[in-house]
Amino acid sequence: MVKVGDVVDGFEVLDQHGDAVSLTNLLESGPVVLYFYIKAKTTG
Repeated sequence: MVKVGDVVDGFEVLDQHGDAVSLTNLLESGPVVLYFYIKAKTTG
């Protein structure tokens, strides 16, 4: 379980336009909040 204040490894994902976004680049603008949710209509 990830807790508030935990440090995570850097990663890169695609945004809604298909462009790569890295955690490192986002952190240059300030704090980042990561939010995960279960995909709709799954049993997760």
